[in-house]
Amino acid sequence: MHYAEIKNCDIANGEGVRVSLFVSGCTHRCKNCFNEIAWDFSYGNPFTEEVQQRLFTMLTPSYIAGLSLLGGEPFEPQNQRALLPFLREFRRRFPRKTVWCYTGYVYERDLLSESRARCEATDEMLSYIDILVDGPFIEEQKSLRLRFRGSANQRVLDLNATREAGEAVIWAKLGEKDGKVER
Repeated sequence: MHYAEIKNCDIANGEGVRVSLFVSGCTHRCKNCFNEIAWDFSYGNPFTEEVQQRLFTMLTPSYIAGLSLLGGEPFEPQNQRALLPFLREFRRRFPRKTVWCYTGYVYERDLLSESRARCEATDEMLSYIDILVDGPFIEEQKSLRLRFRGSANQRVLDLNATREAGEAVIWAKLGEKDGKVER
């Protein structure tokens, strides 16, 4: 796997101060994607052991709330396979920090059911994610007023509450007005 960028002290891609990893490779090709350059699976730099150790160092300070995964597309199967061992180690080292993940796939349709995204790594990868922002970016539903997402069709799912309820649960901290999703 390659990655396009790493942002330390990021406050735009999840709650609190975060370390954000932008992976390379995406097959969605959303119109007017903010990170089109990362569609190419070989863009950027290799996701080596050295890079992972650097990320763990960035994640260590107590003021860092957690890790955000963006893209590209973290749930492309080849990216899942590379991210899974990293996420296992993240959880071992930082059990109280959160993982946010942004995906153009829809949770129920694409990640829980048979699809081009689903592979042997999907269920375990999902188990390490606290908040999942799902759905493709749709230019016609773009809004700068939305928190933590680019278009109104996208959802901010609390995966811990979702697993407990057995159905998709919108993250409670979004608030009633912002939590509404246009489908």
